Amino acid sequence: MEKVEKPGRYIGEEYNEIVKEDDSQLIKIALAFPDLYEIGMSHLGFKILYDIINKRKDSWAERVFTPALDFEKYLIDNDIPLFSLESFRPLHEFDIVGFSLQYEMSYTNILNMLNLGKITLRSIKRDTGSPLIIAGGPTAFNPEPLAEFIDLFVIGDGEEIINEIIDVYKDWSRKSRKSNKKELLKNLVMLEGIYIPSFYKVKYHPDGRIESFLKIEKKAPLKIKKRIVKNLNKTTFPVTPIVPNIDIVHNRITLEIFRGCTRGCRFCQAGIIYRPVRERSVECLLKIAELSFRNTGYEEISLSSLSSSDYSQIDNLTSMMVENYQSKGVGISLPSLRIDNFSLHLANQTQKVRKTGLTFAPEVGTERMSKIINKNVDENDLYRTVQNAFKMGWRRIKLYFMIGLPTETWEDIEGIVKMIKKVEMIGRNKVGKKFSLNVSINALVPKPHTPFQWLALEAEDDLNKKFQYITKMIRSNNISFSFPDTRLTLLEAVFSRGDRRLADVLEEAIKRGCKFDSWQEHFNFKSWQESFQKCNLKMEFYTHRNREKDELMPWDLIDCGIKKQYLWEEWEKALQGISTIDCRQSICHGCGLELVCQEIGNKSVRNFNNS
Repeated sequence: MEKVEKPGRYIGEEYNEIVKEDDSQLIKIALAFPDLYEIGMSHLGFKILYDIINKRKDSWAERVFTPALDFEKYLIDNDIPLFSLESFRPLHEFDIVGFSLQYEMSYTNILNMLNLGKITLRSIKRDTGSPLIIAGGPTAFNPEPLAEFIDLFVIGDGEEIINEIIDVYKDWSRKSRKSNKKELLKNLVMLEGIYIPSFYKVKYHPDGRIESFLKIEKKAPLKIKKRIVKNLNKTTFPVTPIVPNIDIVHNRITLEIFRGCTRGCRFCQAGIIYRPVRERSVECLLKIAELSFRNTGYEEISLSSLSSSDYSQIDNLTSMMVENYQSKGVGISLPSLRIDNFSLHLANQTQKVRKTGLTFAPEVGTERMSKIINKNVDENDLYRTVQNAFKMGWRRIKLYFMIGLPTETWEDIEGIVKMIKKVEMIGRNKVGKKFSLNVSINALVPKPHTPFQWLALEAEDDLNKKFQYITKMIRSNNISFSFPDTRLTLLEAVFSRGDRRLADVLEEAIKRGCKFDSWQEHFNFKSWQESFQKCNLKMEFYTHRNREKDELMPWDLIDCGIKKQYLWEEWEKALQGISTIDCRQSICHGCGLELVCQEIGNKSVRNFNNS
């Protein structure tokens, strides 16, 4: 392993790794993460599935990550297939290969991993001896760009459905001896939350828009309804996670305190697809934390969710966590907080062991834009919180903003400039020059299943002009800026909102060497341009046009639980500058999940029913 930079990525044998006695009766499942080891090993969903599958006596989950370029070359030069970390089994020898879909710019890595694992790319060309290729995760809510390569997609929560998939696979393999994969797919499509692309045909209008989805398998549903785990307390949670051999992005215990969000930020896909809100109890979380600490020895516990301070028992939970672990030198972190003094109180309470930086996401610089995106943040809350943060000893602040939002004007951009200057001035007044302010500015990529899904991506030149203006107006040694490559933003928008015709582009891009596209040092936009040109497709068709209300979207087969009409009403309210109050703070707004919320006991539905 002297030929590669970080051999610890590939050798396995980590603490808490699960290695079973190899048995031909075991269903062998490769959990494949299409990025480097350090990133995949930080992902909680990956750890959850590893734990669930390996608790079964009839199944064995192993891990496979995208190799870095140096190790990829080593594999190719020595004709070694991509393999797992637990048994070093080649990818093509697994029964099931499951990919985690976390971000669109990992799609070329998926195809590259299939190639390196000696698995035929197109599902229609794979023989019955090939593994069943499945995929799930947030970007599976528009599965179409990968539809030609994936046998089936899991839509929604994976904790329950993974066991059902294994059960069906086990029954099929015993009865048919793996001779008829179509029969397997017909059995799997009966499970709620399963989308099998080969069971549908897509027709297009002459202008390229989708005309219709046609079922070509009678058992296939007209809509694929997402899976929802209704009680997180009853689901298994990994309390013996693998402790990696090398440092990873999030080298800590991660506790998911609740799932979902009801704040209704109109740009946020996660806030839609993870609804409804479901909380773990304090007792459950304390038990998980203690077992995880005993089994790993980590020095940090992260209380994770989309908005941690919205957890109903957050004050009680953080107090008990600090009390339990402060004397042991274990830090408690809250990665996602609101801009208010309550959040600062929580941050101060949890960071008694060690103070890290504070991150806030005002997103916009004017009250008008705040109403449009439904962020509902008072900028005076930001100033008060920052002021108190400096008083309490914090010296590193990070701010997140977005540009390219609907109806955005230069006055709104100027509002961002003024907000940054005001925060810097507060810092100088409180601590002089001994602080740092990192400003991250991102371009809006309109995502599927959000009120902004009808919006066109703003032109790259306009986005760059806005970013250049902000940085030109603010010159300070205390402030650093980050802004993405707008060409990468363009590609993200293409694959966010694309259809299955993009399969040809992906395959062509792979031939031209595209991989690790989200990594700036590997990103080759020219190769992507050439790939689109050869396939007679235009990026602009997917990005730079507004959609009509009744246009059939590539993801309209997928039922995320939220009504399309509700999303359209939110889009119209955005254009009118009308906010929608968080349903957990008011009444149910009838988004489409009323029955599920009623079943799990969410209060807003009771308010809605009584109103």
